[in-house]
Amino acid sequence: MAGVNKVILLGNLGQDPEVRHLESGSVVANVRLATTESYKDKSGNRIDNTEWHDVEMWDGLAKVAEQYLKKGDSIYVEGKIRTDKWEDKEGNPRKNIKIRAINMTMLSRASGGGNAASSSSNASEPSPEFEKSSGDSADDLPF
Repeated sequence: MAGVNKVILLGNLGQDPEVRHLESGSVVANVRLATTESYKDKSGNRIDNTEWHDVEMWDGLAKVAEQYLKKGDSIYVEGKIRTDKWEDKEGNPRKNIKIRAINMTMLSRASGGGNAASSSSNASEPSPEFEKSSGDSADDLPF
């Protein structure tokens, strides 16, 4: 039986993207994405639980991230879980879990002038399609 490895995240960037241009010509961007879940405990107090995710974008998506994304921006990401394993200097096994983005939609209005942009990793050039948003509220989401 085949498996499914799909992640959907909606959150805010904790820092500007870290972008590297490789000798092969590929571009990779790494971002830290915060997702927050809110609920009320038994006493009625609001509890916020924030998770941080390492998201990796390649080529077309990385170029879009480099040009348009900045700390605090809201993005929607679809991707896959990837685990890197290695040994540190002392020989201890280490691992890092990250999300490899396949699709990314920019949701923040500040850098887009009232627009939301969408891009996919199978795009050869960073030419995001822009769509007009239908409302004035910052809570309007494109899905």
